[in-house]
Amino acid sequence: MLLNREKSYTNIYIFYIVLCIIIYILGSLFIPLMEVDSVQYANISREMLQNKSFLQIFDQGRDYLDKPPMLFWLSAISMYLLGMNDFAFRLPSILLAILAIYGTYKFTLIYYRNEIAGLAALILASTQAMFLITHDVRTDTMLMAWVILSIWQFANWLNNRKWSSLIITFTAVAFGMMTKGPIALMVPVFSFAPHLIMHRNFKMLFRWEYLVGIGIIIILLLPMDIGLYQQFDLHPEKVMYEKTGTSGLRFFYWTQSFGRITGESVWHENDEFFFLFQNLLWGFLPWTLFLIFGLISECAKIIRTKFSLNKNEEWIVLPGFLITYTALGISNYQLPHYIYVVLPFTAIIAAKSLYSLIINWENKFFKNVINGINIFIYILVLSILLVLLLFTFSTNIYLVIACMVGMGLAFSFLMFKKMGAIPKVIHFALFTIITTNLLLTIFFYPKLLEYQLGNQVSKVIRQKNIDKNKFYLHQVYEERSLDFYSNYSYRNIENLSALKTNDYVLIKNELINQELLSNFNKIELISTFHVSTLNAAFLNPKSRESALTLYTILQKK
Repeated sequence: MLLNREKSYTNIYIFYIVLCIIIYILGSLFIPLMEVDSVQYANISREMLQNKSFLQIFDQGRDYLDKPPMLFWLSAISMYLLGMNDFAFRLPSILLAILAIYGTYKFTLIYYRNEIAGLAALILASTQAMFLITHDVRTDTMLMAWVILSIWQFANWLNNRKWSSLIITFTAVAFGMMTKGPIALMVPVFSFAPHLIMHRNFKMLFRWEYLVGIGIIIILLLPMDIGLYQQFDLHPEKVMYEKTGTSGLRFFYWTQSFGRITGESVWHENDEFFFLFQNLLWGFLPWTLFLIFGLISECAKIIRTKFSLNKNEEWIVLPGFLITYTALGISNYQLPHYIYVVLPFTAIIAAKSLYSLIINWENKFFKNVINGINIFIYILVLSILLVLLLFTFSTNIYLVIACMVGMGLAFSFLMFKKMGAIPKVIHFALFTIITTNLLLTIFFYPKLLEYQLGNQVSKVIRQKNIDKNKFYLHQVYEERSLDFYSNYSYRNIENLSALKTNDYVLIKNELINQELLSNFNKIELISTFHVSTLNAAFLNPKSRESALTLYTILQKK
């Protein structure tokens, strides 16, 4: 009976995970790349491919020293095979997101029953964060995959002592370091050191096999190290972050990560300790309540048992999350997606909580209370979605309602006819998050990205068949979407008088005067907004005009 139930649950989880992956792919097809990070990474990958500069990295022709090269390498290969487009850039990140889901399942299965492992994979696949970072691609998507792969394989090695598991572990760590630096090594250490100490397995903290693993990491990191050394260490005269003498090797192995804690890094923003947790609360929807209950329960349990564990019990997930969070939380520079490296851990914590509270708990009163709170949250999310779609861009109300009703009927059929084995609150959670992201993908994001400067300008250049070699920018900096969607690197020109007859220039309206217009013809007026900084003035159609920045394409007479 139990085996039949577990098999039924597994099939349902797989179905929903596949549905989430389909939404990832639709997002990669329908949603243009967004400034700043995502389209910047795409344009760096484009430049890398076109210039065949795979060890030394450039951003709009300038030396780039921020992120390691793994994302750019994989995206450049993908664009070489599939062409210069959004989907090709995003595909490696989507594939690694799928690896993260599978790795979470396999790691959880080592210590917990199949139902919890499947639930953890499903929760990870369906968090709002996963839908976001598979279309608004960051290095954290790949980092998360390499980290959970290394943790899964190291847990395997602890059980089977197979060299293949250990080799994959350290290979994944190296790939993670080439994705976002030393944090790819630190998270596994933060996770397994407490586990081994709690089990009094001190001899496993120091094994000769780790020296082989360190050797694997060093060898795999060599291409990146060579590129950094050639580009920066051999050229101390280069000015990076307003100073000379910057070592690329020191930057990646120390300053970019640990320097944010010591204060050596030049970056300072969002340094409150609970900043990441506040953002995790919405990023983990629709499972936030279960994560909160799970964290409280896990912490209470380890205190109640006086930090003692059973022989086969793991203490990897909770310390892995808490110690990593603490390390990131004391940093002087934080962005919401930084915590996504431990999304698999939060998914496992939430899965254990959901299984205990909803699937396996006999107290119907408290179960109904928890269900009621969650359903209220889901209805609130759907209500906000409706307001956003109907009010912000005046989306056709009948079309939106038709889509929601269609999705509702489909989920109702699945819930009551085909997949009634799992609790209805899980179906409702999945209906909420999948419907929300499907409608955002189809109706909201494409409309929003119409206000991105580079997208509009590249469209005008295509429509008017403007010669890219005669198109210039004037005081328009770091608009990578224009370069990427034009597949061309445009130049800024400071002296407009240097332009020749019939040359074009993109200029902000506030810089245009009557004297300038005597030498230029107006070709196109473009209304723009920095889409990653949404505010009430822009979202409100009545006040949107006041939030827009105007640019004009001029042609020299």
